[in-house]
Amino acid sequence: MTTRPAAFPRAQGWLRWALVAVPMAAATPRADLRAWLLIGFTFVLSIPLLWIHEARVRPLTAALPLAVIASTGALWVLLPSSWISVAMFSTTFFVVLRQSTVPIVLAVVLDVAAITAGAARYHVWEGALSTYAVLAVVVLMGLNRRARLARLEQTELALARAQTANEEHARAAALAERARIARELHDVLAHSLAGLSLNLQGARLMLVRDGASPDAVAQIERAQTLASEGLAEARKAVAALREDAVGVERAIADLLAAYRLDSGARADLAVEGRPRELDPAVGTALVRAVQEALANTRKHAPQAEVDVTLAYADESVELTVADRQGRRPPDAAAAGYGLRGMGERVALLDGRLESGPGEDGWRIHLTVPA
Repeated sequence: MTTRPAAFPRAQGWLRWALVAVPMAAATPRADLRAWLLIGFTFVLSIPLLWIHEARVRPLTAALPLAVIASTGALWVLLPSSWISVAMFSTTFFVVLRQSTVPIVLAVVLDVAAITAGAARYHVWEGALSTYAVLAVVVLMGLNRRARLARLEQTELALARAQTANEEHARAAALAERARIARELHDVLAHSLAGLSLNLQGARLMLVRDGASPDAVAQIERAQTLASEGLAEARKAVAALREDAVGVERAIADLLAAYRLDSGARADLAVEGRPRELDPAVGTALVRAVQEALANTRKHAPQAEVDVTLAYADESVELTVADRQGRRPPDAAAAGYGLRGMGERVALLDGRLESGPGEDGWRIHLTVPA
C-alpha cells in the first residue's frame, strides 16, 4: 500500500502550471532568439513530467525535473518574469513532493543560483529577497505535504496490518472451535455407534443360537450394517471438520497412515508446487476424494500399494490417487456414494474428475480451481 500514486495528481497540477507559464514568458518584449530557444527547450522537457509515476527510483525521471529547473533558471536570468518564477517554483514543488533528498537539495541550489544570477545581472537585490522568500514557502509547503502523505501512508499500513491480524485471529478461533466440535462428535458418535454395533452383533449371535427365524436374523444384520455405515459416515464428517484445523496435507497423510495400518501396504503422499491455504470446500473435496479412492482400493485390491500426489498450480490444485494391482470398481449405481458422489462434489467446484485404469492398477485424477 502506498500513497504515492494518490499524491501524484496533486503534483501534476503544479506541472501544468509550468507548462502554461513557460509559453507565457514569450509574451515579454525582451524575448530574443536565445530566450525563444530556451522557452521551446523547457516546454519540451516539461511535457514528459506529466507521465512520471515513480520518480524516486528511476535516475532518468529524477534528472528530468532538475533539467527543467536549470532551464527555467537560465530563462530567469534572461527574462526575470513572474511567469518564469511560476514555472521554476512549480517544478521545484514537484521535486520536493516526489523526489528523494539529493534531488531536492539540487533543485533548491539551482533555484538559488538562478535567483542570485538574475539579481546580480539586473541589480535588483530587493526583489531577489522576496523571491527567496517565495522559494522558501514553496519548499516548506512541499515538505509539509510530503510529511502528511507519509503519516497517512503509515496510518493506512497500520490499519491494514491490524485488519489482517484480526482476520487471522478470527480464523484461528474458528478453526479451534471446529476442532473442538470434531473431538466432541467423535467421542459421542464413535462411542455410541460402536457400542450399538457390538450389541447388535451380540443379539444376532443370540438369535442364531436360539434358532430364531432367518427373517429376524436378517433384520438384525441389516441394523448392524446400518450402524457400521453410520459410524463410517460420522468419522468422515468429523474428518471434514478437522481438515481446516490440521491442513489438507496432514488430513491426507492421516488417511494414508490408517490405510497402511489396515492393509500393511505402502501408501505415500507427494506434494508438488508451493502449498498454500485452500478454500474449505476445496480442502474437503480433496480429502473426501482420497477417502473414496482408498475405500475403493480396500474393496477391490485390499493390499495394493497407493501413491497420492497433491500438486499446487498457479490457479488450481490437482490430486492423483493411483493404486497398484487394483481392478475397475463397479458402475456408479453399484458404487453408491463412491465415484459418483466424488464426481458430483468436484463438479460443484467447477472441477474435473477422471478415473480409469492406470499403469498397474486404478487411477483417479481430479483438478479443482483454487
